[in-house]
Amino acid sequence: MDNLFIKGKDERPQVNFNAETGVLELSRSSYPEYTKDLYQPVMDWLDKFLGEGGKKVEFNFKMDYFNTSTSQRFQKIIKKLEDYHQKKEGEVTINWYYEKTDIDMFENGEDYSKDVQVTFNLIAYEMED
Repeated sequence: MDNLFIKGKDERPQVNFNAETGVLELSRSSYPEYTKDLYQPVMDWLDKFLGEGGKKVEFNFKMDYFNTSTSQRFQKIIKKLEDYHQKKEGEVTINWYYEKTDIDMFENGEDYSKDVQVTFNLIAYEMED
């Protein structure tokens, strides 16, 4: 299976999904006008990738900012990962990175973590100068 890489630009996030290692990452900002169009290739790739059982998946959210519409897409991604994990088709870990002074991003991750039965890590980092 091919990897999925979409370069981030302006309001679009960077997508870096490695099929071989199982490390899947969304980063930067996401506030496009039409999130369905943007995230459909991501969802299609995930469906295909998770269709093969026995995978160890590490999903990293490293977002600076996202809008409400993107939040709904994130919920769908997280639910898809949780379903895969709960059906014992594979092992899933979700890592939610947030800049340590960004309370909103921390709280977003915390809210997502409360809604799922999967390993969900909240990981603080410091901005580099």
